[in-house]
Amino acid sequence: MKAIPQACLSGAHLVYSMLRVSDLEQSLDFYCGKLGMTLLRREEYPTGAFTLAFVGYGPSPASTIELTHNWDGRKYQHGTGFGHLAIGVDDLKASCDALAAVGVRILRAPGPMLHLAEESERHEHIAFIADPDGYRVELVQNR
Repeated sequence: MKAIPQACLSGAHLVYSMLRVSDLEQSLDFYCGKLGMTLLRREEYPTGAFTLAFVGYGPSPASTIELTHNWDGRKYQHGTGFGHLAIGVDDLKASCDALAAVGVRILRAPGPMLHLAEESERHEHIAFIADPDGYRVELVQNR
């Protein structure tokens, strides 16, 4: 594999991931109200007919999700390429219980990660939930 000189990417870092959402207020309730993220900024673009909302657990631009709402009401298909977002939590079971109690759909109950090699020293416990648009969010037990 050919690599470019490291200096060409000096200061490179992941800024955010973007999800297209059908109902911005419902998505903000999910990510901020239920998952405890903070709305870092919201930008309206009337000439482009869309709104951007940036949410996350820390200061922007670290670990940020951009929620994009196009005003034309188009429906989106997730396709097969995108997998999921992942969020670490201190108490996986309590988090899932609390989220289920407020109506969040649990796709996979908390439990050990499947298919880890028997000899692996990793003992990750995970769960999956769905956001209002059906995007999968993995909850990972913090170590």
